[in-house]
Amino acid sequence: MFWETTKACPLACIHCRAEAITRPMPGELSHAEGLELVRQVAEFGRPYPVLVLSGGDPLSREDIWELVDEAHSLGVPVAMAPSPSKVLLDNIDNIAGGKVSAVSISIDHPSPEVHDRVRRYSGSWEAGVTAIRELLRRNVKVQVNTAVMRSTVDGLPGMVRLIKDLGVGVWEVFYLVPVGRARSEEDLTPAEWEDVSAFLFEASRYGITVRTSEGPMFRRVSLLLSYAMAKGLEPSKLVKVGALYSRLVGDLKDLLGEPGREAKFETSGTRDGKGVIFISHDGMVYPSGFLPVPVGSVRRDRLVNIYRRSRLLVDVREAKFKGRCGACEFKDICGGSRARAFAYSGDPLGEDPACPYVPGSLGDAVKEVTASWRG
Repeated sequence: MFWETTKACPLACIHCRAEAITRPMPGELSHAEGLELVRQVAEFGRPYPVLVLSGGDPLSREDIWELVDEAHSLGVPVAMAPSPSKVLLDNIDNIAGGKVSAVSISIDHPSPEVHDRVRRYSGSWEAGVTAIRELLRRNVKVQVNTAVMRSTVDGLPGMVRLIKDLGVGVWEVFYLVPVGRARSEEDLTPAEWEDVSAFLFEASRYGITVRTSEGPMFRRVSLLLSYAMAKGLEPSKLVKVGALYSRLVGDLKDLLGEPGREAKFETSGTRDGKGVIFISHDGMVYPSGFLPVPVGSVRRDRLVNIYRRSRLLVDVREAKFKGRCGACEFKDICGGSRARAFAYSGDPLGEDPACPYVPGSLGDAVKEVTASWRG
């Protein structure tokens, strides 16, 4: 359960899906409504969903720690996605107080200059890295989030080294969706996204658990490459890669040497609207923060009812997709980015234009791969 607690944020990132501003927007859920939303999350029953407090910057919301207290009192696990800024450093003690189960901190590039330019906040990189070190020292679970776009893609190998140097175990990579302030000029081509996915598989062989947001094709690519490695097959027969992949992997090996055999990638079957739901600052409910198609409002209905009964969410969970996504053997494993499908076609059930895979092109190998995933 991702809750955009506020649109207020000290940063002004070039790719911000929330189009965050420095002050809260009118219509933001009140303190009482926020407490009620936390209680609605508990209505899903045990094991409770994880409530991820995001924004904007959740630390810009004045009552954020009272909301954390309420969730903690109910037994609802709370994670937090604060913006890397001075505000984050000022709240280290609160975060490490024991009621926040995990924190995700965005570092988009190994170069402070590139990261700060993307985030439009001088000192953001330093604040993020300092916070990561201090939170890990205090035994708080931390994952690093990285937004991949044309401005940051060449920094991916350096990000692997930085994450290992910091001692972070989980890396979540966000594939750009042109929504909010993100512009299509920053998007990669389908072949380049395939290269990024194949690179991330290689990155997962360096002892880091890799998962993606809005890049579910990474699951297909990783399963196919893992299958090829196990069977001693030539990987290029299953996944076509190009110059970007070669450059990124070459840089990675120059930095860290040869990878190990074990690949630590996540292939959870969640996607926008399936195991994921997003509540905006004003209580509107969406399949994800990157998919601006409302499916209800917590001011008018219970969140559990919206999640279980929305026609769009039911169609997403039943994989009623169109185009190549609808015909794909990997539609349950991957399903494409519903947000990107909507961004480019206006249809949240359409095919994901970032994926180059042609359904049926791999023959019998796919049956073994998909069977092993389900098993």
